[in-house]
Amino acid sequence: MFVSQFTFLNEDISHDNAIQEINEEAFGPGRFARAAARIREQGPHDNKHSYICQDGEQIVGSVRLTPIWIGETKAYLLGPLAVRPSHKSKGVGGKLIELALNSIANDDDHIVMLVGDFAYYGPKGFYLFDAENLVFPGPVDRARILINKELSSEEMLVGKVKFRDC
Repeated sequence: MFVSQFTFLNEDISHDNAIQEINEEAFGPGRFARAAARIREQGPHDNKHSYICQDGEQIVGSVRLTPIWIGETKAYLLGPLAVRPSHKSKGVGGKLIELALNSIANDDDHIVMLVGDFAYYGPKGFYLFDAENLVFPGPVDRARILINKELSSEEMLVGKVKFRDC
């Protein structure tokens, strides 16, 4: 199977149970202890920028974008990105990321942050980010903080990372 054989849709409330199941399968109960989960607890993700992948009637993958503040900068937190084991290495995760990033390309708040593996996200347009000047609401591996743009020396992200109402 190839990514072109799947259907990609904006997430809606009817997808929530399947997405929760996929995230449980992918990340287990430890996912709730992380800083990203603390941010997501503060408010809802943005459905218009969040996507699912279907194989027939089965939801096999999902990505969510949650609006955040990085200090005084509007941004989004990407994740969770999760794909069922049966559909990994078929381009589903990459396509979900592409859709999410394209959906905010014309927004003022087009910076996207995530906590993840550079080996996976680097080829998808993410850069390692020195997060020393950021305050997270829980434990985070600062060596895994990535953003979707290279910042110039004049651009600085400083302050608390927290949920932002749209």
